[in-house]
Amino acid sequence: MDQGKILVTEDEESLRFVLQKALESEGYWVQTAANGATARRLLSENHFDVSLMDIKLPDADGLTLLKEFKDSGIDTAMILMTAQNTMRNAIGAMKNGAFDYITKPFDLDEVLVLVKRAMDSRKLTRDFRELKEEVKKRFEPGVNIIGTSSSMQGVYKIIGQVVDNTATILILGESGTGKELVAKTIHYNSPRWNQPFIAINCAAIPRDLLESELFGHEKGSFTGAMDRRLGKFELAEAGTLFLDEVGDIPLDLQTKLLRVLQDHEYSRVGGRDILKADVRILAATNQDLEKAVKEKRFREDLYFRLKVIPIHLPPLRERRGDISLLIGYFIEKINREMGIQISGISPEAQKLLEDHSWPGNVRELENTLIRAAVLSSGPILFPKDFTLQNKPAATTLEVDQLSLEEIIRHKLEDYFRRMEGVDVDNLYSLVIERIERPLIELTLKKTKGNQIKAADILGINRNTLRKKISDLGIELKKDPT
Repeated sequence: MDQGKILVTEDEESLRFVLQKALESEGYWVQTAANGATARRLLSENHFDVSLMDIKLPDADGLTLLKEFKDSGIDTAMILMTAQNTMRNAIGAMKNGAFDYITKPFDLDEVLVLVKRAMDSRKLTRDFRELKEEVKKRFEPGVNIIGTSSSMQGVYKIIGQVVDNTATILILGESGTGKELVAKTIHYNSPRWNQPFIAINCAAIPRDLLESELFGHEKGSFTGAMDRRLGKFELAEAGTLFLDEVGDIPLDLQTKLLRVLQDHEYSRVGGRDILKADVRILAATNQDLEKAVKEKRFREDLYFRLKVIPIHLPPLRERRGDISLLIGYFIEKINREMGIQISGISPEAQKLLEDHSWPGNVRELENTLIRAAVLSSGPILFPKDFTLQNKPAATTLEVDQLSLEEIIRHKLEDYFRRMEGVDVDNLYSLVIERIERPLIELTLKKTKGNQIKAADILGINRNTLRKKISDLGIELKKDPT
């Protein structure tokens, strides 16, 4: 069995013969050269995994040849042999890119061990490159991010421009447009691809736990902190941290996030040590952060720090030409992952899906196809297999006809989907806070800032209202009239 290809360049015939036989007995394929000229020719005509080369050759200096081979891009692990164990030879060999060097006279077992090390290193390097190419292929724009529309081509262009740097990126788009997929594509095509990719949904973590999730905490820093815990920044060290729904980070925590972006340092909750952060930040939101800045719900300086390079993901209704591509992609994926044999979709069903407005975007389309594929009685999907109406989904009038309870239930269902995989033990308070704030803000707007009238409408004590305004950080706007 061929264990690898080796070139032995040695002017002493007896040593050349001994090395060849010893290496061949280990299963290596071996060629030999007696001088530098022959070595040049063989290395240019063949691919060798390892080259054993004497430093002193009749027609060339081994150190010079080593540099020449490396400069020409020859991808071979070079091991130099020398009868002169000098500092110059050692430094010269390693400086010019040698894998290692060995001093004559040497034991054959020593040579075999060194060659095996070189072969193992080559294999690891090769496997590493193959893994990198496989990962890059998997997350190549247009492979798992599907779309040929002009808007998506614009997205691909920006991704290609930003993958090789460390600039902070803000990914903007509605829920279900594929923001995390874009973040992963950027990470796995960047120089940090083999380092951690850590994602956190900032909206799904209670505000009193989010700081600990991001920065970690020390033992005893708060009730229930039984041990030291590493935060997402530490877990993502040297890699990428994806902050999904970054617009939901509380104001006090925004200040600490800004410090990381500016100074690249932070502290654990309850800790005194200053930790350095070598982390690339990718953030995403479906909110209008400019509006949030104007309403004092989001720091302006943090907004501009995050929005160094914005990427806008279009909703599916604005790129209907991509729907047929997505249908084909998801059917293939469903067949592969679920063992289902769906061969296609009828023209009527195709038209049904293309006419739908897709408020849940690509995620909704995928889930719809999964449900249809699982419940279908045959290999072809027909309109009856889909739980959609044969018309564009929910008009504004239809939404207006929903009860408040139905609207809240719909939003909560979406919220629960986004929370999947996240441990939350304070859900009631978290949800109530999300509802309380807009309720109070809208009531104050209706009463033109009159807190007495607002308290009466809400059915709460005026002092209670004042406390909630303070706790929630609601800005009171004076009536211009």
